[in-house]
Amino acid sequence: MIILAIARNGFLESIRQPVFVVLLVVGMLGMVLNVNLAAFTLEDDNKLLIDLGLSTLFLTGLLLAAFTATGVLTKEIENKTVLTVVSKPVSRAAVVAGKYVGVAGAIGLAYWVLAAVFLLAVRHRVQTSIRMDDTFDLPVLVFSLLFGGLATLVSGLANYLYRRPFPSVFAVSLGIGLTAALGIVWCIDRDWAFQSPAVDFNPQLMIALALVFQAILVLAAVAIAASTRLGQVMTLMVCVGAFLAGLVSEYFLGTAVSTADRPGWLRALVWPVYAAVPNLQFFWPADALTQGHEITVAYFLTVTLYAACVIGALISLAVLLFQRRDVG
Repeated sequence: MIILAIARNGFLESIRQPVFVVLLVVGMLGMVLNVNLAAFTLEDDNKLLIDLGLSTLFLTGLLLAAFTATGVLTKEIENKTVLTVVSKPVSRAAVVAGKYVGVAGAIGLAYWVLAAVFLLAVRHRVQTSIRMDDTFDLPVLVFSLLFGGLATLVSGLANYLYRRPFPSVFAVSLGIGLTAALGIVWCIDRDWAFQSPAVDFNPQLMIALALVFQAILVLAAVAIAASTRLGQVMTLMVCVGAFLAGLVSEYFLGTAVSTADRPGWLRALVWPVYAAVPNLQFFWPADALTQGHEITVAYFLTVTLYAACVIGALISLAVLLFQRRDVG
């Protein structure tokens, strides 16, 4: 119960940060711009649209993880407000675990909003000709703008009339509104005729979204571990470094470990580093989607287990770093 109470507080603190809404809006604009940016290939533009959309999700999730983690932990340590919690019969491990769960919940909310915009963009597709029916998917535009406008209106009125924080109400309203817009659009085709939701539902794409979300949760654990000792700028640097290292570790470190003609001492030296660096290539499904390879359930479950082990190790490291941190 203590962890849940801390998680609730961390979740509310995260979604009330102005930077949370700024990154959310920037990510949504990026998703919209991807529809036009993907129209310059010589082959299948919609494959590039998926690639760009997943990349936007990944990068926005990275920034959200870094900024929200520092907002709920680093600033509390610097402002000495965390002292009021640890001075009570609350273990520091519970504080770290609760903060991570809260940050993960906030990132999950933002990720779903961005994923809904991404799925709407995939349904809209890239313009294939100058014909009106190939240029715009009117149901997507109408319901996206309608529910997005309603979310903005509700957030503004709640802030003006009831002094509710605009960022948190806006994020929750967008999540509800865009979920409704996506559900309606999946039931209507481009010509406003009813259709089965299974027509636009792509199981492989949903698995891909789940894999990217797991990678962001790993980066959030990195951010929590770094924020126990570092400030906002250094935490962001650590997250970017972990992101880049995780993308290239298989190529550089994995090759050195798996190649038989490498010296034994080199393989023994590189292996601990290769095992310690989270391999984010496991979570990157864009290549499989664009090349037509199936993402199997067995692969998804294996990667999920890997993500759980990495997150558990990083949170354990965060607890160790926080145990001796002076917060007084």
